[in-house]
Amino acid sequence: MAEGIRDKVAIIGMGCTKFGELWNKSAEDLMVDAFQECLEDAGVEKKDIDAAWFGVHFEEESVGKGATSMSLALKLPFIPVTRTENFCATATEAFRGACYGVASGAYDVALALGVEKLKDTGYGGLPGGPGLMGTKSALIMPKLTAPGAFAMMATRYFSVYGLSPEEGKRMLAKVSAKSHYNGARNPKAHLRREITEDQILNAPIIAWPLGLFDCCGVSDGSAAAIITRADMAKDFRPDPINVKALQVALSPGEELMYTKWDGAHVETGYRAGVMAYEEAGIRNPREEISMAEVHDCFSITEAVTMEDLQFSPRGKVKEDIEAGRFNLDGEQPVQPDGGLKCFGHPIGASGLRMLYEMYKQLQGKAELPERQIKDPRLGLTHNMGGFPAMNIVSVAIIGL
Repeated sequence: MAEGIRDKVAIIGMGCTKFGELWNKSAEDLMVDAFQECLEDAGVEKKDIDAAWFGVHFEEESVGKGATSMSLALKLPFIPVTRTENFCATATEAFRGACYGVASGAYDVALALGVEKLKDTGYGGLPGGPGLMGTKSALIMPKLTAPGAFAMMATRYFSVYGLSPEEGKRMLAKVSAKSHYNGARNPKAHLRREITEDQILNAPIIAWPLGLFDCCGVSDGSAAAIITRADMAKDFRPDPINVKALQVALSPGEELMYTKWDGAHVETGYRAGVMAYEEAGIRNPREEISMAEVHDCFSITEAVTMEDLQFSPRGKVKEDIEAGRFNLDGEQPVQPDGGLKCFGHPIGASGLRMLYEMYKQLQGKAELPERQIKDPRLGLTHNMGGFPAMNIVSVAIIGL
């Protein structure tokens, strides 16, 4: 049987820019900023890096063509650079490539970096199109948008688990209010203002039941990680963070083909979680995972993901949300940095941004004391690209 990645590699340095509408920064500027912080954190020089993986989603709009964008921006010393793209899992895919490169024995030290300059592209609003499902899908779903697709999952969830519209909306408002609370305390977050549940409930509707504050923003940003072999990690720093699991699952399309999918969960999210837990040796994720950063492109996505990842029993996430389980001071904090909702979502950087937060929390180095989670042992990150019925999900677990 395959051994997996567990404890074979470790993170020795990470960097992350502030996310936001960074009109005065180019993609190259952002890459340099994240890379410099990463180098300083790891205590290494460019010459120590053997290979690099570069994640960007909207390639030509953000950085120009190919992996040379990063080698030129960072002035890397004639090393191999591989460009990755996998929808919203793009940065985690770069991280996975770097981890596998080191674990294979091909390299001792590798770099993973993700970037996106979304604001300059005009990306935002209600982007539609065939996306993951190919051009033929436009004949079936010509008006498909992300808010519309996830709104349908929200109403289906309400129906399957017997929530009234008012109960469902209030549950989602609590999710967004938590993210804003956490983001307001994070100096690198894009949106840094607390809002009340009533403000969320009374905000303009984008696609019912999702209102303005149920949707994540559009951001610029970059994040980076340096990985080495676990057996040599402490030669670089006293507190490296080990990689426990890296799993990716892609939908085969069966959710759209058969009626067994209930429309109230994301099957690939569940499958990726199961594989990651097996790789990491985790039997009870509700008790063993200390904290998580998940793909809260919409408030309903976070709520459903809590059940997909087995943090909450099916149909019971409302009770855990109301009990504050996922709050910053709760039993299992989720989105401690504000998540996509408030930290921001530059697509090619988000996966590494999530890992950056888990890495800092595990080291006890959150920027402010009120942000620091008490005694975390394992952190999980979850990226989802696509729509509820057809998507890609990546799950990474790192820890002490």
